[in-house]
Amino acid sequence: MLFAGTPLVIAHRGASGYRPEHTLEAYRLAIRQGADYIEPDLVPTADGVLVARHENEISGTTDVATRPEFADRRATKTIDGVTATGWFTEDLTLAELRTLRTVERLPQVRPTNTAFDGQFPVPTLQEIIDLAGAESRRLGRTIGIYPEIKHPSYFQSIGLPLEEPLVATLRHNNLTDRSDAVFIQSFETANLHKLNEMTDVRLVQLLNASGRPYDFTVAGDPRTYADLATPDGLKWIAGYADAIGPNKDLIVPRDASGSLRPPTTLIRDAHRVRLVVHAWTFRAENQFLPVDHRIGVDPTARGDLTAEYEFFFGLGLDGLFADHPDTAVAARAAQP
Repeated sequence: MLFAGTPLVIAHRGASGYRPEHTLEAYRLAIRQGADYIEPDLVPTADGVLVARHENEISGTTDVATRPEFADRRATKTIDGVTATGWFTEDLTLAELRTLRTVERLPQVRPTNTAFDGQFPVPTLQEIIDLAGAESRRLGRTIGIYPEIKHPSYFQSIGLPLEEPLVATLRHNNLTDRSDAVFIQSFETANLHKLNEMTDVRLVQLLNASGRPYDFTVAGDPRTYADLATPDGLKWIAGYADAIGPNKDLIVPRDASGSLRPPTTLIRDAHRVRLVVHAWTFRAENQFLPVDHRIGVDPTARGDLTAEYEFFFGLGLDGLFADHPDTAVAARAAQP
């Protein structure tokens, strides 16, 4: 229901504060911790299968660099105007990708997660849907999925569009209606317009604190994310999407020192055009928190994340993306 009283807890890449991100184990733990939705970032394999990785360049999230059989796949590519060198999912078949094992993406920040390096494979979207369904039946509560389409303009340009296989997979699983526990999110806009004609599941326009959607860059559209966060921009978004997913700094900015400034009117403005607001990303470590909520000076130590949750919940947020879902669930339960 729109603007329900209980904000959603969306497990950001699973319980990524406790397990290597985008693994079935990270998603399973997030569900045990009480998350309402689990979030896979989607990229394709060479044979067009959707899998969960934060980026299609996977040298930082798998052991591919140690595999001599894939040494010749190392490549340099320009994706969304940024040059990257490494190994890319679109250059590996699913069978090849499944021989790899995942590793912690932020080992210096989350060293305890490295204990799980080398244990887990890269999951497919279908496996994630199967997990959500099985856990929903086991627990007697609905676990939703919240996939993000990564780099849609790039994948369209190389003949591996994500929208068609995503919609086909959702249809195969009878996930076709806005009442189903599915949100599809993207930082670009053109693919959301396309999806709005392809499916009735809910769509989310992601908004960063800087820059512009890459499809705007390609099309020569001068608008930025800041423009889309204005009342006029939100009204435009409401024509094709059901929600916005803003960087939390668009809701509560920080000054040059990292301290909080007064909240903006973004949540109120979005609600006025009937857009739900799901903010990202809430993380426990000091380096991700505003100065106001840090404890001590160690950037990798945990700060007062509960205080940050309480502040944002008090602003009327409809949901949030959390690396540590258990902390978000606990903070939500403590709300008056």
